[in-house]
Amino acid sequence: MLSNKFGRLMLGLYSRKRSAVCGVTRSGFSWTAVCKQRTLWLQRSACLKTQQHAVPCSVSLRSVSQTTVDPDEVRRFQSLAGKWWDEQGEFAALHAMNDLRVPFIRDNLLNVHNTRHPGKPLAGLRILDVGCGGGLLTEPLGRLGASVLGIDPVEDSIGTAQLHSSYDPDLRDRVCYRACTLEELSAEEEEEEGGEEEQGAGQFDAVVASEVVEHLADLETFAFCCSHVLKPGGSLFITTINKTNLSYALGIVVAEQLLRIVPSGTHDWEKFISPVELERLLESNGFSVQSVQGMLYNPVSGAWSWTNSTAINYALHAVKVRDEQAGESGSHPEDDTAATHS
Repeated sequence: MLSNKFGRLMLGLYSRKRSAVCGVTRSGFSWTAVCKQRTLWLQRSACLKTQQHAVPCSVSLRSVSQTTVDPDEVRRFQSLAGKWWDEQGEFAALHAMNDLRVPFIRDNLLNVHNTRHPGKPLAGLRILDVGCGGGLLTEPLGRLGASVLGIDPVEDSIGTAQLHSSYDPDLRDRVCYRACTLEELSAEEEEEEGGEEEQGAGQFDAVVASEVVEHLADLETFAFCCSHVLKPGGSLFITTINKTNLSYALGIVVAEQLLRIVPSGTHDWEKFISPVELERLLESNGFSVQSVQGMLYNPVSGAWSWTNSTAINYALHAVKVRDEQAGESGSHPEDDTAATHS
């Protein structure tokens, strides 16, 4: 039976059922203004991309559903909220991923900001960790000197993160957590800006969303809110899973159903996104993609390594375009750096 499934998978005939997405709203959430800001940005940037980068209608015209939260995902991670710091448990692969993603974030931020603080290389930078879970990535970024805010819609996960970080005095003034969504945080910032027409300057030097976008209900809302909370020139870091037959075979069939590396049902293949699609989405929301790098997990050694292929996992670094860059009609330097998608 399993071999039959693999056969149908390789032929691209394996049927997959899309998860239902439910809308969640919050009182005081001014999405009229948020959507207006996004529309203004799209109108302004569309003219710049027409000749060289035609944005697909599925990206440029898709409506904002007002929430990134999928209730099914929240319930799933609620049941795992107490297991984040078990390095041999369900999140072992995420613990191991720090060997790649922490240096990836650190080195790219140092290249962008060109500052040096011996011992605390990220000192003076504010980072937002979206979908932080139990703080597996938030803590090491804080130890590098950054001021890090971790947010997650699962309150029990935030409780786990707060409890774990409380044991390290070095993190008390650098790391904090909130049980909220990205769009709620973005709306709060909008209110602080006083409802200005132009995009706000943002408050973070970097936004990190590691192994998050494949669990979200609305990537348009995610991309826009990331741009909204970032300072001009700020960095966005994403690690996620490509949408390929190979990623389905290894990421779901093998990892979830056979080897049980992650709990069964953790991923929905329909939510995976290719590097090309993700780059188009980010560009339509005011980002310039700087680099895309493939990642590979070895289930035998439990270690991650960089690879030239993005067929399964990949890491992406993008920068929020500054106003003066948005007004230029020149070429896009990121074309060469992101041309090696597999």
